[in-house]
Amino acid sequence: MDNWDKNYENNPPNFIMVSDGNGNQNAQEAQADQARTEQTQSEHGFYQGPDTGNEKKKKEPKYITRKAFVITLICCMIATSGLTIAGYNLASQMGMGSTTKTVSATNYTLAKATGSEKSVEEIIAQNENAVVEIRTESVSSDSWMQNYVTEGAGSGVIIDTKGYILTCAHVVENSNKITVKLKDGTECEAEIVGMDSQNDIAVIQINAKNLTAATYGDSSELSVGDLVVAIGNPLGELGGSATTGIISALDRELTVDGKNLTLLQTDASINPGNSGGGLFDQYGNLIGIVVAKSSGSDVEGLGFAIPINTAAEIAKELIENGHVTGRAAIGVNVIDASDAETAMQYGLRTTGVYIQEVTGDNAKEAGLQSGDMIYYLGDTQIESTADLTSALSEYEPGDKVTITVIRDNQTVDIEVELTEATS
Repeated sequence: MDNWDKNYENNPPNFIMVSDGNGNQNAQEAQADQARTEQTQSEHGFYQGPDTGNEKKKKEPKYITRKAFVITLICCMIATSGLTIAGYNLASQMGMGSTTKTVSATNYTLAKATGSEKSVEEIIAQNENAVVEIRTESVSSDSWMQNYVTEGAGSGVIIDTKGYILTCAHVVENSNKITVKLKDGTECEAEIVGMDSQNDIAVIQINAKNLTAATYGDSSELSVGDLVVAIGNPLGELGGSATTGIISALDRELTVDGKNLTLLQTDASINPGNSGGGLFDQYGNLIGIVVAKSSGSDVEGLGFAIPINTAAEIAKELIENGHVTGRAAIGVNVIDASDAETAMQYGLRTTGVYIQEVTGDNAKEAGLQSGDMIYYLGDTQIESTADLTSALSEYEPGDKVTITVIRDNQTVDIEVELTEATS
């Protein structure tokens, strides 16, 4: 029985219908029924008939391998990301979908020199609203005790959407009134937040909304020959003027108005009134604050700017503390009479640095007096305010130092405890 079952599974029999007594007739009727069934199936299109090898075989489904699927998925993701970034950059360049960008002067980063270089037109368009005109008024008295108003002009760069503006200290110092004019013609009164006369940097603030602030670049990445654009207010009357040039030299050590400064040199056209304005690189980033130009009939194409890496750190200190912390000071106001003309103006017989006013308690207690000429600070001979500033940079607040002064044609040694500079 077991053998039969196995044979049955391997070779199932073909069953035919049989009659119960009329075998031939039943066989003929069965064949007729089968013929009719085949005809019906053929008419309805689903009869296959016997397999002769010529009929079309049923299509087998095609499957993708797992490896091919993963590779295809990764390619799609890369393509989608590329299209997204390209669309975002295009929208940013066209100014679409953007709101007022918040920029902070105390929580800043220095933009690296990456990305595509911009045309001069694009650099100007990006920054023209960030550069402002500055007008100042100061009240002075003449020898007849009559008051008169002196007006001045300069430039500034908005560095924070809260209204902080970076400029040069010499543009706003001793001012009784400061007026800022924006690109759209809006005028605002400004207040001095802090000044660093040593580096000729000042921060002022206006109360205005929807301000455009410049983006800091990284002046340490500059190379001689890099394109730069200067935007400012030359002659105090031509606000928004732009000039182009290159970086002519790096780390120029110059003495400007008694200050030892390390500056960027450019051949972009710089004129009076440009001081405090912006110097921008080929990516549109602020990399310098214009501070001076060399003057003279035979001088052309010598402009200078304070590197933004220096100016940005000082601006942060001025905003947070009102002054640069950690600097030593004697506690006196001085007159730089290092040239004969200035000495004659003050009625002095000898050139040098003279104490105009003693302001600090330590200096008063030590015995310094108005009219003393500072001869030595420690072991450094003092011939100008630049020498005095350089000598003080070697000390910290709280240090004691011997100051040698000339008083009534005699030298006097006075020990003074240094304080912290506040300007």
